[in-house]
Amino acid sequence: MDWFGRSNKNFDFEMFSMSHLAIIGILVLGLVVIYLMKEQLKDEKRRKAELGIAISLITIEIIYHVWMIINGSWNVSHAIPLELCSISLILTILLLLTRKKVIYEILLFTALLGASQAIITPALKYDFPHFRYFHFFYTHIMSIWVPLYFTWVKGYRPTIWSVMKLFVFLNGLMPIIMVINKLVGGNYMFLSHKPGSASLLDLLGPYPWYILSMEGLLIMLSLIVWLILREKSDVIHKYPFKRTYH
Repeated sequence: MDWFGRSNKNFDFEMFSMSHLAIIGILVLGLVVIYLMKEQLKDEKRRKAELGIAISLITIEIIYHVWMIINGSWNVSHAIPLELCSISLILTILLLLTRKKVIYEILLFTALLGASQAIITPALKYDFPHFRYFHFFYTHIMSIWVPLYFTWVKGYRPTIWSVMKLFVFLNGLMPIIMVINKLVGGNYMFLSHKPGSASLLDLLGPYPWYILSMEGLLIMLSLIVWLILREKSDVIHKYPFKRTYH
């Protein structure tokens, strides 16, 4: 049962190893397949597959928490699903279950900008074939595939207001997480301090200013995602500014 244990002695993860590059390849291949087969995937019979994926994500996340409890690593300071990728996972499950557009609008940005970065530079100790390896990459890959499936197959598209909804969502969430961090001694979403290892946050200034820089960067990148994936008839085109003459 080493593959389900706490020790990573025989499963030490190395960034850009074959097992890591294979995951990146699977991510890209899946996106290509979804895009090229978007017409075939529009069949409403795919609803069962959507629900099946949602159930699989719920199941593997429950097993992950069981794994932490069994191995004595579950702690309120780090195990509550309050990281951006954990929130994206919850949104992914909710989107699959409800198909709500507002969930898609937030998930599209948090997943593409958060989960993609996590896959390329994973904060992971366990390599193939450890359970944590499969949990980490399966949940992150699905968090990216699902919103793009809803974009290319279901016809959902972000608007400029989607970016505003993301802004409201994050700024409503941050004070709550800050209070929780204070109560449990946690560092969810890196709102208490920077990570101990080198990271992109090192380029964004000292605490607490890097939080503002991080939010500004997320909004800026979200605008880029919106420009790429938006409908041609987005709000700017629907309601052009009227020229005034004097």
